[in-house]
Amino acid sequence: MNELEKMIRDKGYYPYKTSPEEIEELKANPQKMDALFAHLMTEETKKWMRIADEKLKDTSVKCFVCPGNDDIPEIDGIIEQSETVVNASGKVVAVDTHHEMISLGWTNPSPWKSYKECSEDELLKKIESLVSQLKDVKKSVFNLHAPPYGTGLDDAPEIDETLKQSSRFARAVGSTAVKDSIEKYGPLLGLHGHVHEAKGFTKIGRTLCVNPGSTYERGTLLGVLIELGDSKVENYMPVVG
Repeated sequence: MNELEKMIRDKGYYPYKTSPEEIEELKANPQKMDALFAHLMTEETKKWMRIADEKLKDTSVKCFVCPGNDDIPEIDGIIEQSETVVNASGKVVAVDTHHEMISLGWTNPSPWKSYKECSEDELLKKIESLVSQLKDVKKSVFNLHAPPYGTGLDDAPEIDETLKQSSRFARAVGSTAVKDSIEKYGPLLGLHGHVHEAKGFTKIGRTLCVNPGSTYERGTLLGVLIELGDSKVENYMPVVG
């Protein structure tokens, strides 16, 4: 049973032991299902924060995280309690002495109707508010969960109203607000996610934009190692763990 639970967790899901009677009760009571899911999500996040605190305590490693559009609001409070992990969501943080970073987990509207979605106009206002607090936007990092529209970092499968794939073709689903902001301000680096299938790199003007992609359902973690120079990206390399 322990191995099965580990396999489920490794794939990004939440194991839960229950009975046939409770399964039927959960099916009949969506509010109870939502409450259970929120409980499991928060408990798993607490566990990860404990692991981070154990691993990073007494080290010089800086760990910034930004909950995304699928993360319930309670997640932010749990991260805030960590001794080593910084919740960068909606903030300007100093990456080092030369670079600042803005972070935003909100996205433009999607068929999934997740927790943190808003109109492009609202998203632009949120980005502008953060940019106004930067000391040097040209040396900054835009950590914006939504990828810029029409860049290849936002290509997702076509789905229908039942959220099932309806075509073998992909279409751009990213944010025009994110793209417009990058074009306007020209930060050093854009870090994006949201569209799991659209792993890749692209340039918008001088700005390197990255989407590491996601294959969490296979139990693997995708990332990118990036070396920042004073005023340019020196090197970058995708990694898998």
